[in-house]
Amino acid sequence: MSNVPAVTQFRQQLTSMGGEFTNALPSHIKPERFQRVVMTSVQQNPGLLNADRKTLLASCLKCAADGLIPDGREAALVLFGNTVNYMPMFTGIQKRVRNSGVVSKIESHVIYENDEFIWEQGINSSISHKPLFPGDRGKAIGAYAIAKFNDGSDPQFEVMDVNQIERVRAVSRSKSSGPWVQWWDEQARKTVFKRLAKWLPLDADVDDLIDYDNAVERPELEAVAPIAAAPKKGSKLDAIVQEDVVDAVNVVEEPENANTSEDSVISEDDF
Repeated sequence: MSNVPAVTQFRQQLTSMGGEFTNALPSHIKPERFQRVVMTSVQQNPGLLNADRKTLLASCLKCAADGLIPDGREAALVLFGNTVNYMPMFTGIQKRVRNSGVVSKIESHVIYENDEFIWEQGINSSISHKPLFPGDRGKAIGAYAIAKFNDGSDPQFEVMDVNQIERVRAVSRSKSSGPWVQWWDEQARKTVFKRLAKWLPLDADVDDLIDYDNAVERPELEAVAPIAAAPKKGSKLDAIVQEDVVDAVNVVEEPENANTSEDSVISEDDF
């Protein structure tokens, strides 16, 4: 490889994939915007550039194909050793569920010890949550998710306490780094929603996205939904990575700011 700086080289590789991103992305997401967000992500986490470049680019392409942006809200690019995978965040899954047309609204929130939280089970089950504001809400004690339907039928909800959430975290590949450390609240919200999703009439694309997310978290589930992998040798993406960058690169607009215990036994129902 040449001595071109890694950031410059990656920008050139990303630009070379413009056609692939155009084909993969839904029409409302412009390839230029997607590429700017990716550049912001790798500049905020330089470790991504030192990882296997093929898995980084393949993860970007998979994220685009799923209609999400790796901005830390909808999705994130996450390091697992020397490989990169994109991970959907709750906001990204929420967006895909809303677009499915079956669920009119979904919410998921973390419960803190100083909040007022009332959960009543039964035929007329209900949830009432009044966050403490202003003031110290204390430590997290659980999370819940609610789904409302377009046909006006009764909402469905799921509640998990912090111990149940931590059991899920304990078997995750990112339990000690990445999303569970950087965005515990987001991971907790996503975890309880994924449990609720088992009871929702979601379309196949949303089910596939949730299966993919489970496979990223738990490698033993990869057979169900293969995670983004390095491209096959000789493919176009493989050729892009193998190119020795010696020419001046195309100028790409600078990225906009993007806001970005012992393992326990766990059953499939915990996901």
